[in-house]
Amino acid sequence: MTRKARTPQVAPVPAAREASVSPPALPLLRRLEVRHLATIRDLSLELRPGFSAFTGETGAGKSIIVDALGLLLGTRANADLIRTGEESLLVSGFWDEGGDEFSASRRVTTGGRGTARLDGEPVSVRELGEWSGGRLTIHWQHSAVTLLSPARQRALLDRQVPGEAAAYTGAYRAWTEARARLEALRAGERERARQLDLLAFQVREIAEVSPQPGEEEPLTAELTRLSNLETIAQGAAGALELLSEGETTAAGLIAEAVKALNAGAKYDETSAQLQRDLREALDAVQAVVGELRGVAEDSAPDPEELARVEGRLSALGKLRAKYGPTLEDVLAFHAEAEADLNRLTRDEQDAGSLEAEVERLHAQAVREGKALDQARGKVAGPLAARLVAVIRELGMPHARLEFRLSPLAAPGPSGLSDVALYFTANPGEDLGPLADVASGGELSRVMLAISTVLGADTPTVVFDEVDAGIGGAAALAVAGQLAGLAGGRQVLVVTHLAQIAARADHHYKVEKRVEGGRTVSHVRLLTEDERLEEIARMLSGNTSEVALSHARELLSHG
Repeated sequence: MTRKARTPQVAPVPAAREASVSPPALPLLRRLEVRHLATIRDLSLELRPGFSAFTGETGAGKSIIVDALGLLLGTRANADLIRTGEESLLVSGFWDEGGDEFSASRRVTTGGRGTARLDGEPVSVRELGEWSGGRLTIHWQHSAVTLLSPARQRALLDRQVPGEAAAYTGAYRAWTEARARLEALRAGERERARQLDLLAFQVREIAEVSPQPGEEEPLTAELTRLSNLETIAQGAAGALELLSEGETTAAGLIAEAVKALNAGAKYDETSAQLQRDLREALDAVQAVVGELRGVAEDSAPDPEELARVEGRLSALGKLRAKYGPTLEDVLAFHAEAEADLNRLTRDEQDAGSLEAEVERLHAQAVREGKALDQARGKVAGPLAARLVAVIRELGMPHARLEFRLSPLAAPGPSGLSDVALYFTANPGEDLGPLADVASGGELSRVMLAISTVLGADTPTVVFDEVDAGIGGAAALAVAGQLAGLAGGRQVLVVTHLAQIAARADHHYKVEKRVEGGRTVSHVRLLTEDERLEEIARMLSGNTSEVALSHARELLSHG
């Protein structure tokens, strides 16, 4: 459907900076409202720029916030997410874009149905996901597996050479389209020949008759006349008998009447005028007599003319039966068939020249493909080095990574070569395909490195416990990377690590309470004192003076 609501363009996302500062004026997720989602009864969460951390005890429902945002991205809705006893759940997000507010919402019902809206107007879930996907990215706990896709690995490298990648894509598309047309011409030679014969016959058949709009009506009238010439002649002869050729005729009676008025007309103007009127009537009768005599004498049957008119009407009727139902339809069919005939004739003539064009476009695609491979080769080493530097900081000091190009047998949609990430986290080990050698935790850290080095693709980025399985110096490094990423965008992180929470600009806590015999989750922004206690709890499981001291130290370095 076509939305009437405002649809702003998302500004380009700048690269991440080192320090965690408020991001520039980009589309910002200002508020999230959630009703009846899992243990959430009714939540209105105000969000802020920069780096926000979400923490809470195990089982508190920290990831419910991520689930809610996922629904706005069009993820598959599960009725199990609806709070027990409720008929539906509702998630709404509100974005501030250049001073204007835009909203996206999704309702899911227990019956499996739901609605999606943008600025209050109904849209499909796909449209909702596309709109939100331009503003929001979620890195789930297991989303790092997307890195296993060859297309994803290739895209990482091609983002560094957009000009060469676009040039190749255009050249490849032009070549494949021309090749497809040539193949269609060759494969359809027999069918094209049949079509050419049929169209040529149809065009010729109509052209030989050369029908004219509206000609059937007068032809039908003429056929009726020619078919009844004897009746016409008999009628004319009878009229002649009465008017001028019988013993007593109308013309003779009128002539006698004229004579009878001669004497009175000398003395009476009325009689004179009546006599003049009778003379005019006599002239008219005599004129009609002349025409009647012509009709009576010239109405002998004309077999040739009758056959001509019948033949013409028959020919027009056959055309209407085949191409009609009206002569206007016949003429429209003729024009269309003639255009198709000309096109097929041109295609037949073009087959030879198109073959040369396909060869030329293939050569062009190969040239652009070589240029793309050359550009990829120039950026692959430096990009891998930047990624490895971050990956090593994230607890894998011996990690190595490189992009490898493997030539294809023929040009493909994305180039002349396959691109694959090769990786190892262990010293002395050969590099292998990332999909084969990396564990889940290693994949998560490679994904985090990519996000921080290359920057996320949207103004708001959400990480759902991608820090699982790390600690110590690696946790501090992850925290630093996330803080750096927040320098250019809004970063929301669900974490269980105090080191990461301590680096956040804003700290939210997810808590569960029992209210009225029901479990309810709440999310609130912590004060400085509350944040200190939460960091202490995350470090030691308690808020002893030792834990608080440790938390103060961690926050002071954050």
